[in-house]
Amino acid sequence: MKHLIHIIVLLLCSAISAGASVSFTVQAPRQVNEGSKFNVTFVLKNAEGSGFVAPDIPGATKLYGPALSTSYSQSWVNGKSSSSSSQEYTMIYKATKQGRLNVGAAVVDVNGRRMTTKPFTIEVLPPDKAANSQPRSLQEEQRQHERRGVQYDDPITQSADKAVTGNDIFVRIEMSKPRVYEQQAVVCTIKLYTKYQVSQFIPTLQPSFDGFLIEEIPMQPSLNNVETFNGQQYMVAVLKKCILYPQQSGKLTITSGNYDVNVVQYENYRTIFGTLSQPVEKKLVVKSNTATVNILPLPEPKPADFTGAVGHFTVATSINPTPLKTYQAATYSYVITGTGNLKYIKAPVVAFPKQMDVYDPKTNVKVNPASGDMSGSVQIDYPFIPQFAGEFTIPASNFTYFDPETGKYVSVPVPQQPLKVAKGEGAPSNHYRLQNMDIRHLHQGDLHLSKTHTFVIDDWRYWMAFVLPALLMAALMVYYRKQLRQRADVRLMRNKRASKVAQRRLKQARASMNKGDQTAFYADLLTAMWGYMSDKLSIPVSELDKENIQSELTAYGVDPELTQQAMALLDKCEFAQYAPELAHGDMAPVLDEAATLIGKLENVKRAKTQPS
Repeated sequence: MKHLIHIIVLLLCSAISAGASVSFTVQAPRQVNEGSKFNVTFVLKNAEGSGFVAPDIPGATKLYGPALSTSYSQSWVNGKSSSSSSQEYTMIYKATKQGRLNVGAAVVDVNGRRMTTKPFTIEVLPPDKAANSQPRSLQEEQRQHERRGVQYDDPITQSADKAVTGNDIFVRIEMSKPRVYEQQAVVCTIKLYTKYQVSQFIPTLQPSFDGFLIEEIPMQPSLNNVETFNGQQYMVAVLKKCILYPQQSGKLTITSGNYDVNVVQYENYRTIFGTLSQPVEKKLVVKSNTATVNILPLPEPKPADFTGAVGHFTVATSINPTPLKTYQAATYSYVITGTGNLKYIKAPVVAFPKQMDVYDPKTNVKVNPASGDMSGSVQIDYPFIPQFAGEFTIPASNFTYFDPETGKYVSVPVPQQPLKVAKGEGAPSNHYRLQNMDIRHLHQGDLHLSKTHTFVIDDWRYWMAFVLPALLMAALMVYYRKQLRQRADVRLMRNKRASKVAQRRLKQARASMNKGDQTAFYADLLTAMWGYMSDKLSIPVSELDKENIQSELTAYGVDPELTQQAMALLDKCEFAQYAPELAHGDMAPVLDEAATLIGKLENVKRAKTQPS
């Protein structure tokens, strides 16, 4: 698992080196005491190195190294992502004589390219007798180190049998000020304090800055400083440094972060050659503290021309080009210079003459994050096009900002800007005409005004709007219920469909007649007549015969003569179907006779049933 993490970190370092600048530098103290131990760290940024060769230092003895540590960091600030990596090769030396130590160049290979550091010198001062008193045995040496505790520059005190406590390595969030105003800058610094060498450092949860706008100060974390905290000395690396601009009043808290850290401890052995140390890595999870800042609200009432600027500023204005001509573009530049929340200042409102076609302003910010705030300038360009020739004026105004040191608003006068516009070529733009068309054409003629008032509920049309839809809905419901009753009556539905079904069957008989198929014609015609009688008279197919048909026709109220015609037609069809060789004559009159008979029967109204 440890090798897999190393591979992932190295791959990330290779990806970063493709887009970031690669450097190889050295970090070391400029002065040491004779007999004391000191660290020399060679830092390779944003690249993966191999074949590291440390320089020899005449006048100093190498105690340990090189110890390789790899770190990778990534941050997301104000919607922008940034990442960096470093490889640190740490050497521990002991100064053996006074004078100057000449440290030569270290060498490392980066993707086939040889990189070296710059040579430098270290001044060795006279020895500190109290610090360099040597014990006589390993046991006495260990007892002395136990009394002294873990020392960042002494591997013997960093033995592997000791537990690494929160007093030996921790991450601390520091705020430059405990109390600020809204939009006033406060510097947040996140530092790593350690008494052990760090071989790997990976942030797993970054602190959150809710309620702040962030301007991060670019830097590369490295253990290159020594600081005293609570009376103890630590190697210190600045992990993150940023300028925060609070956006709301009250108590804002920066949450803690989590970090996976691998520290280097040593297994110490006493030999005839002295004390030897074997490095051992230990994985830890380090959690930072939280930090709070009290945010004071900006004083009320705020000036009308206050645009959110907090800090110290000056203002200058200019117009380009000059002289001005109608229908030609020009720019009114409003430049704010100073130190403060330059990026977050809103564009001031400029009162241009109505004869100008004015467009949305454009902002260009040039700032440098200094140690405690942003300094630089912001230029706000107001594009405009003169529409008429003549002499005009952009009136004088004030730029107001809040000074957090005095706790008061400061107004910087902005002088008026005269505009002398000469006649140019072109015509007024549509944008200008629409902007300045504040008076519309007046309506003329009879407006049909009346002093009388009529209530809507007194108008009959108002009530009809309710009555007519109600009546229509009632009629639809009656019709729908009638249809449901009719569809439930099977006999009635058969009676209604009798004529339509018969007509379809007569069409089939006509098709057989057109083919000259006399047998099929009479069969289709007979089927149509039998089917019609069954549907019209509601006679089941099993009971369908001539006697029943004749009696049902009479009961239905059909005239006896029409009944005889129907029976004669049925006889003719049966005779022609079962004795086709005896049938003769044209088939068309027979088909017409059947259609006529069905039409007459459809016009007959059912006789009312007499009560018994």
